[in-house]
Amino acid sequence: MTPKNIFFLCLMFFAVLSLEAQHKFDRPLYGAAYYHEYMPGERLEEDIRLMKNAGLNVIRIGESAWGLFEPREGVFEFEWMDRIINKMHQAGIKMILGTPTYSIPAWLAHTHPEVLAEYQGGNKAYYGIRQNIDFTNPTFKYYSERIIRKLMERYAKHPGVIGYQVDNETEARGVNNPDYFIGFRNYIKDRFNNNLDSLNKAWGMNYWGMNIRTWEEFYTRDGVTNPSYKNEWERYNRKQVADFLNWQCDIVNEYRRKDQFVTHCFMPDFHNIDQVESFRQMQYPAINIYHDVQDKQDGQRIAYAGDFVRTVGKNNYIVMETNAQGIGWNARTQYPPYDRQLRQNVYAHYASGANMVEYWHWSTLHYGQETYWRGVLGHDLQPNRIYHEFKTTAEELARIGDHIINLKKKNKVAILYSHDSYHALNFMPYTYKNNYPIDMVHKSLYFQNIEADIIPCDKISDFSGYAMLVIPPLYVATDGLLQAIDKFVKDGGHVVMMHKSGYCNEHSAVRATAAPGPLRKACGFYYQEFSTIGDMQLKDNPFQLTNKNQIGDWYEFLVTETAKPLAYAENPFFGKWPVITENTYGKGKLTYIGTYPSQELLNAIIRETARAAKVTAVDSYTFPIIQRSGTNKWGMAVRYLFNYSAEPKQITYTGAPARELISGNVVRAGQQIVLDPWDVYIMEEK
Repeated sequence: MTPKNIFFLCLMFFAVLSLEAQHKFDRPLYGAAYYHEYMPGERLEEDIRLMKNAGLNVIRIGESAWGLFEPREGVFEFEWMDRIINKMHQAGIKMILGTPTYSIPAWLAHTHPEVLAEYQGGNKAYYGIRQNIDFTNPTFKYYSERIIRKLMERYAKHPGVIGYQVDNETEARGVNNPDYFIGFRNYIKDRFNNNLDSLNKAWGMNYWGMNIRTWEEFYTRDGVTNPSYKNEWERYNRKQVADFLNWQCDIVNEYRRKDQFVTHCFMPDFHNIDQVESFRQMQYPAINIYHDVQDKQDGQRIAYAGDFVRTVGKNNYIVMETNAQGIGWNARTQYPPYDRQLRQNVYAHYASGANMVEYWHWSTLHYGQETYWRGVLGHDLQPNRIYHEFKTTAEELARIGDHIINLKKKNKVAILYSHDSYHALNFMPYTYKNNYPIDMVHKSLYFQNIEADIIPCDKISDFSGYAMLVIPPLYVATDGLLQAIDKFVKDGGHVVMMHKSGYCNEHSAVRATAAPGPLRKACGFYYQEFSTIGDMQLKDNPFQLTNKNQIGDWYEFLVTETAKPLAYAENPFFGKWPVITENTYGKGKLTYIGTYPSQELLNAIIRETARAAKVTAVDSYTFPIIQRSGTNKWGMAVRYLFNYSAEPKQITYTGAPARELISGNVVRAGQQIVLDPWDVYIMEEK
């Protein structure tokens, strides 16, 4: 081999490494969704100039443009997008291209109305809004595949396109078309090995004489009251969404380069999508996070979304949409962030493991349903306060980005999330509050600076990497999942478990045994009765709380066997039974809450368990000071300190000697730090 050949081989080798580095996000991406096609006039050159001046380095394009790519059936027009992509690439701005399948063109609805969704009760979808289709319909999928392939053939090799978003915020959204139901019936046949006797028994179909003798008798979802049927329907919805997204991934994967990634964005209300299966072929899960600002800004919604999607993807993630200014489908919720809040939120995303933050969107629309969902630029399309704060943040990210990218988090606490329990408790509610209070659980940990992962336990049951689990009402669970929790405690884990856990099996049918079923030994009690209650206080205020109404809604009559009572109700009848217990089991402990606790009470219980499990933060920071941490690509600990208040806050730094990345100042243990209103310090420990 000649030296010249060796030289070119080396160039190719390093080019591949460079592509892989790009795929792994070697710097933070910061940008916005961009729709030149929505602008009232020619804006491309001016938008690019403003983007470059602001430090924007990535945009998302195309996910809503099927009607422009294919204005008439079989007639394709891409030249308008060619110009955008080429100009953006020349300017050094990277692009994520969306498959435009969530908003169908008018001609498709007109010529093939069968693709439109039908809902329960005979209602049907009309044209004029997005996500109005039966996404399993063969006609819809035929035309979807054709437009996806046309896009990939044209743009997959373009060096400016770094990734693809398949569809957009996909959920089943109430689809109930005849073909969708037939698919569900076939799914149930497979689930029960074509055995109707097994189905009738598992679902209790003898009730009201609704047992089924032939598959033709299997009835539609419309009038169903059976909880088992309802829960399986929700599982089917999640499966169909996952199948649809993986079907799109299969098509995209035929064309995409190795350095390009595939993603999908979804909302942080996780109930209607099987994230584990949906993200099976994706390199980066994405999320759309919209949250409170102004006086309500606290970072919790950002952390909540990140703690889930990061765990599901087993990877860092990207934020495809978040709020820049006021948001809403009308003008009633126009709350732009205060000064410095936009910047603070960006770092909150990165502190949770994000590798990209994009706003929806670059410039505010002048027409349409989302006229008041405001972007970085307002209706006048001129630089403004938000634009200048974007620019300040982008300049900081350009300086310190390689120190905060690809942050790895090793949390010792996990929250178990159950899709099945969420739906089952809403089908059979027990309170007028939140029947599945996972957000309440996350708030309890977050505001006490105890970082946690959120694990979808319908799919994952290996908890060996954690020291502590917090479990919202686990109303529906297999014996195997409950046995995994039993083993976790026996092996030395600490658990805080909420009411109604272990009550039903995987079919949402109540176990024919004393509650809490297979958890009885780990819990150290059983119960046969429960009651709806009003607000009550705990006898003798065992957790020393100022709030006198510490429990409500639900009370389980716990009969202790090996468990130690921790609290009773201040009530002559209910006070005969403990309502909060602690059980030492094997090497670990399980604390059980047999009622709906106040937020303050849940905080106290979790705090005590966290201390016993030795997972509390090493310092004594309390809200509005929030701490988030991880390890960067050099193996150095990175600690974020946020001040979520409108007043300066002085704290004592307790970590190892560190360099504050934004200012470059060296900080040592014991040193006093003043965090300005809505500010953030990022400590890289030496």
